[in-house]
Amino acid sequence: MRNWWQAKDGERVILLPGRLTRWKGQLVFVRALARMKREGRLPPGVRAVIAGAMQGRNSYVNEIIRTIGENGLKELVVVSDHLTDMPAAYLAADIVVSASTDPEAFGRIPPEAAAMGRPVIATDHGGALETVRSGETGLLVTPGSATALAEALRDLLARSPAELAAMGAKGRGHIQANFTVERMCADTLEIYRALIERPRKS
Repeated sequence: MRNWWQAKDGERVILLPGRLTRWKGQLVFVRALARMKREGRLPPGVRAVIAGAMQGRNSYVNEIIRTIGENGLKELVVVSDHLTDMPAAYLAADIVVSASTDPEAFGRIPPEAAAMGRPVIATDHGGALETVRSGETGLLVTPGSATALAEALRDLLARSPAELAAMGAKGRGHIQANFTVERMCADTLEIYRALIERPRKS
C-alpha cells in the first residue's frame, strides 16, 4: 500500500480517505498543507494521501489536482483511487484525517481508523464528537478551517512515534469499549426495555 502511494522508507503518511466530493473536505486538507508549506512549518519526510472513489466527479477531482499543483505540493500529495482494503490502508498510515465540512450522523472513518490504532484528526461536529476524544485519541478541529487543520497536523507531526502509538491505543480502547455491534445491540434493547416498562398514562 505504501509503495502504491509512493511513500519512501521512513516517511510519515497522512491519509484522508473518503468519497471525492467537496463536503468531505479534500480541498481544506490541501489548503492546510499549503499553509504549512508557506509558513515553513511542514516537516520533511511526509507523504499526504487523498484516497476515494470519484463516482463521476471529474471536475472536482481536477480542481483538487489543480490546487495541489498551484501550491507546489505535487511531490507531497498523492490522489489515489478507491481503496478496497481499508484495514491495510489505515495500518499503512501514521495519521488519519476526516475533514468533512458537513456533520455526519456517525461517520465511519474516525472510528475505523481508531479501531486500527491510528490517531485521528476530525472535524468538531456530528458523530466525531462521540468517537474522537480530543487530546486523547486524536484532535478535533473547526469544520472547513484550513488554519485549524494545519495546526492539528503540525501538532501530531511534532509528536514522536511512541506518542502517536499511545494516542492510537487509547483510540482503539475507546472504540472497543463503546462502539461494538454487541454494545450497540445491548444499548438499543435497553431503550426498548425502558419504553415497554414505562407506566402508561391513563
